[in-house]
Formats: sequence, structure tokens, C-alpha cells
Amino acid sequence: MKFNWGYKILLVYGLFILGIGFLVYKSNQQKFDLVQKDYYADELKFQKVIDAQKKAKEIGGELITVKQGGYLVVELPTFFKNEKVKGTAHLYFAADENRDIVKKFETENGEFTIELLTLMRGDYTLKLDITEKGTAYYYEKKLIF
Repeated sequence: MKFNWGYKILLVYGLFILGIGFLVYKSNQQKFDLVQKDYYADELKFQKVIDAQKKAKEIGGELITVKQGGYLVVELPTFFKNEKVKGTAHLYFAADENRDIVKKFETENGEFTIELLTLMRGDYTLKLDITEKGTAYYYEKKLIF
């Protein structure tokens, strides 16, 4: 059976329409999480985060993170050694909020651990809100598991 050029063009257009339809179907199946549920309210509070980051830069030092088995050991800068420190650690995964880990901690030796999920793979951001003697500090560090 031989096709003339008219049928070939019709076949190409038909395949094109089927392909576009398939792409639309697959794109509707994708899940997109918002970065934050209440974005506007968090944006208004962001100046406090900026101030806390400045204070963290003023004292110097950096976070040291080591993965040991199913745990992430976080060592705070030396300024926090032998000081009572409270805070919140947030392991943030941008693509899926179900893979985020949030943990409150208290330490006096400048070190704490976070239990990791069993199948953690990908790019995470460690966000630390620290309070020491009423002063807020904020650190961020990119991690790849």
C-alpha cells in the first residue's frame, strides 16, 4: 500500500497532536510544592533572618557537618562551645516538602545530631536558627547526600 504526500502530512500532524496530548497529560501529573505555605507572612519576618545572619558573620566561624551512618553530626562555630544554645535545625529539600526534617535542639558543647531518613538522596539546605543569651543567629549550608 502506497501513501501519497497528503496522507503522509496528515499522519505527521496526527502524531504531533498525539505527542502534545501525551506531554500535557504527563505535565498535569507532576506535583509542585510551594516553597512556603504562607509566603507573604514569612517575607515580612525575613528582616529578622537577615539581622541574625549578620550577627553570625560577625562572630566568625562556620558550621561543620559530618554524616555518620544514619545521623548528621553538626558542630557549631567555636563561639558556641561551653555556652547554652537552643535552636531549630531544618533540613530543607526544595523538590518535596515530605522529605524535610525539622528538629529542635539544645546543646552546651556546641554539637548535636539529626537522625536522617533512610533514603535521603539529593541536594538539601541545612537552615539553623540559634538563640544564645537572647541573641539570634542564623546559618545556612548546602548539603548533598
